[in-house]
Amino acid sequence: MAKKLILLTCLFALAMAAGAEQESAIRVRSIQQEKPVSRARRLSPVVAVIENSGNTPAKVKIKLVLPPGMEADETNVTTLIKAGKKTKLTWAIEADEAVAGEVQLQVKAADTTVASASLPLQFLQPVKTKKPSYIPEPAPVQTPLLIGAHNCPLWEADKFSFWDQVLNHPERTPVLGFYAQENPEVADWETKWAVEHGISFFIYCWYRDGQGGAIKTRYGSAIHDALLKSKFADKMKFTIMWENGNKGHSGVTDENDLLTNLLPYWIENYFKHASYLKVDNKPLLFIYRPDILIADLGGIENVKTAFGKMRQACRNAGFDGLYLLGQNSGLNLKGLEEMKQIGLDYAFAYHWQVPDNPQPEQAIRAQMEYIGKRRSLGFLPEVVTVSQGWSGWRDEGSIWKIPPSDYENLLRQAKDFIATMPANELGSKMLLLDNWNEWGEGHYIAPHREFGFGYLDAVRRVFATNATEPHVDLIPEDIGFGPYDTAFRTHAQREAALDKLVGKKISKGRTPEAGLVAWWSFDEDMNSPVAFDGSGHGLGGKLRDIERAPGIDGNALDCRGGAVEVADNRALTPMNALTLECWVKTDVADQKDTWFVNSIGGSYGYSSSTGFRFGLVGGKPCFEIPVTKFSHHLLDHADLPLGRWVHLAGTFDGKIMRLYVDGEERGTLERPFPLKPSDYYLCLGNYNVKHDAHFTGLLDEVKLFDRALSPEEVRAHYQSLSKPD
Repeated sequence: MAKKLILLTCLFALAMAAGAEQESAIRVRSIQQEKPVSRARRLSPVVAVIENSGNTPAKVKIKLVLPPGMEADETNVTTLIKAGKKTKLTWAIEADEAVAGEVQLQVKAADTTVASASLPLQFLQPVKTKKPSYIPEPAPVQTPLLIGAHNCPLWEADKFSFWDQVLNHPERTPVLGFYAQENPEVADWETKWAVEHGISFFIYCWYRDGQGGAIKTRYGSAIHDALLKSKFADKMKFTIMWENGNKGHSGVTDENDLLTNLLPYWIENYFKHASYLKVDNKPLLFIYRPDILIADLGGIENVKTAFGKMRQACRNAGFDGLYLLGQNSGLNLKGLEEMKQIGLDYAFAYHWQVPDNPQPEQAIRAQMEYIGKRRSLGFLPEVVTVSQGWSGWRDEGSIWKIPPSDYENLLRQAKDFIATMPANELGSKMLLLDNWNEWGEGHYIAPHREFGFGYLDAVRRVFATNATEPHVDLIPEDIGFGPYDTAFRTHAQREAALDKLVGKKISKGRTPEAGLVAWWSFDEDMNSPVAFDGSGHGLGGKLRDIERAPGIDGNALDCRGGAVEVADNRALTPMNALTLECWVKTDVADQKDTWFVNSIGGSYGYSSSTGFRFGLVGGKPCFEIPVTKFSHHLLDHADLPLGRWVHLAGTFDGKIMRLYVDGEERGTLERPFPLKPSDYYLCLGNYNVKHDAHFTGLLDEVKLFDRALSPEEVRAHYQSLSKPD
C-alpha cells in the first residue's frame, strides 16, 4: 500500500546561518486525523500544524512516533518555519488489523525538544467496501430489559460553537463527524447502531422556547426532522425529557399553560405516535427539574393536583395513565422528598455527579453507592441510570471517564442490582444509559474516534440474549454514504479564510510606539467581519455577533453580548510587564461583573489563573491579573462615569498593578509574580463569545503593550483623544 508524507506548505529554501542564535517559540497548534474514524486497510491522514511565534526563523526536526501495528513513510522531517508563521504536515497512516494506540509528535530545535503533542488513534476492524442502495436494515438484538439512552439533540447544522469542546477533545469526534442531526440518515445510523447493541429507546432532551401561549421549541429537529422522517423510525422507540431548567423560559406560567398548551402538544405530537415509548399503555414523561416546576406552579400541592389532571387527560386520550419520572443527580434529600410529595412515580438521574476527578473504579463504586443509598432512603422507586463520564462544557469541575472495559463491569453491577428490584416496579424492567451523545459535556457512548463501538459492544455483551459473534459494525464510509458534516466543513472553510484575513499586517500609527503588541481600533468598514490589528503584528480578530457604531475616533464596538475573538498567541500574554488600555462609553449604571477585555480561561480552567481582564464590578472599573483563581482584582473607588467616553488603563511592571481612569491613577495592587501564559483566545467586548457577563456599551481603541506605560504616557494617551463633556 502507498505510504506517503504530504507537505501542505512550502518548505522554505532559506537556511539559517550556522551558529545564529534562535529566538523561536515553537508549539504544536494542533494534531488531528482528517477522518472522523479510521478503518484498518485504509489510509488515515493525520495533520499537524506547527507554529513559530518567535521573531526569527526556526529550523526544526519533526518526528512522528507510531504505536505498534501502525505504519507511515517518512516519519522524520526537517524544515524551516519562518517567524510568525505556521507549517502544516500530513502523514498517511495505515494498519492491517484493528489496533489502537497513541501517536506521538516530537519537535526538536538544535537537538532539544521544544514542542510535543499526542493523538489517540484507533483503527477499526477491516471490512470490505460495499455500495448498497441504502443503509442496511437494522438487525436488533433481544435484551431482558428495556434499555434506553439519553439523547442530547444540540447538534443542528448552524450550531457550530457547540462543537468547540470537541475540537479541544478530538478523541470524542463522532463517527458521523460534526454532523447535522436534522438529516434523517443520521437518525437511521443512530437507530441501527443502537438496536443492534441492545438499546431500544432514546430519551430526547426536549426544550420549550418561551412560556405561555402556543408551543415553540428549540433543538427539536432530531425528533421532528430526523427520527420521525427516517426510514427506520418503526425500529426505535423514543420518549422525551422535559428540559425545564431555564427558569422563566422553558417551563410553564401556570397550570393552565401546562394543561392547555404543553400537555396537548405532547399528546398529539409524541404520545400518540406509534414509536413513542409506552409501558402498560402509559406514556413515559421524564422531567429534568421538578423543583422548578414546583416554583412555576406555586407549590407542592399545586403540582400534585396538576399531575393528577395530566394523568386523567392521558386516560381521556386513550391511554391507561401517564408515568412521570423526576430527575435528581445525587443525594439531595430535600429534592428527593419533594419529588415524592408532588406525586412523581419514579426517580432517575440524568447524570451522576461524581466529585474529585475519580479514577474509573472510583466512579463505578460511587455510582453504585448512590443507587443503593437512594433505594435505602425510600423516597421514590428508582429507574437506574449508569454514567460513562463527565467533563463539563469547559472542563470545569470533576473530570472523569470510564473506558469500555470498566464500563462493562459497571453494566454488570447495574444488571445485578436491577434483578433485586420488585417485579411490579418499572425499575425492574428498565435501565437508562448516560449519555448517547453529550459530546460537549464529556458523557457519550455513541460510536466515536477514541473507542469506536467499545461502549455499545459492552452493552451488547452484557444484555443481548440472541447476539451472534463476531458482528460487523458498519460506518458510513464502508458503504459510500455521508458525509453528514458538510455544514460544519463549510463553516470551517469560512473560518480558515477569516484566519488568513485577520493576519493581515496593518500599521495604523505613523511612528510605532515602543512595546505596542496589538491595537484594535475597529475602524474597518461597518460590515467587515474582522477587526484588524493596527500595530503591524497581524493579531486581528473575528467579529462574533457584534456590530460597529460611531466611536471616539472612527468606529467602535457596540457591545450587547457579541464579541471580537482574537486567536490565542503567546504575544498576547506578556509575562513580565504589560499595559492594557481602551476607551469605553455606557449609559447603563451598576453593571455587575461585566467584561470588555478578557483572556482568562482555556485548558487551565474556565476561571483560571492565566491571562488578564478589564471590566466593571459593581459599576466600577476593574483590572485583574490573577495569580490564583479570581485573585488580584484592582478596583476603582468610584463608579464609571456614564454618558461619555472614558479612558481606562491598567499597567503591570512585574511587581505592581496600577489602574488609571481618564489619565489619573486610581489604585495600586502588589503582584510580585510573572503572568502565566494563556492558551485562551483574547475576547474583546465580552468575557466570552455569547456570554452573559458582557459589557453593555461602546468599546474603542484597545491597545496592549508588553511594558508598563509611565503615568505621563498614560495621561498623554488620554489627552490625545479626550473631548470636552
